[in-house]
Amino acid sequence: MINGIGGSGDFLRNAYLSIMHPPSVRSGRTDPAGISCVVPMVPHVDHTEHDLDVLVTEQGLADLRGLCPSDRAQRIIDCCAHPDYRPILQDYFDQATRECLAKGCGHEPHMLDRVFRMQQHLAEHGTMKIASWD
Repeated sequence: MINGIGGSGDFLRNAYLSIMHPPSVRSGRTDPAGISCVVPMVPHVDHTEHDLDVLVTEQGLADLRGLCPSDRAQRIIDCCAHPDYRPILQDYFDQATRECLAKGCGHEPHMLDRVFRMQQHLAEHGTMKIASWD
């Protein structure tokens, strides 16, 4: 099902098994590895993670059924993220988990002050490859 022509939300929410197949990266102007399609958070959401059962990229398949948000994130990083971006995404996830658990809120770990740093870095430097989340 293709988003934009209508019906994708109905399909995802009512399908016996909903599968999405995006690329792990798309081509970029300045970065040969491209722009990561797997990021900690996006500024606009058409369909939430609750609507999706399986995510497939050219890197692999992540069966997300029955997993909590933290386990879903880890499975996507391990199976679907591009190898150039896996360490960056893993670093974000580990740091967000530590910070949130220290505050007593680890169900969906995020660092809201830094969650869009990859997108900001792309706009400013032409690549999503950041050196650190600090």
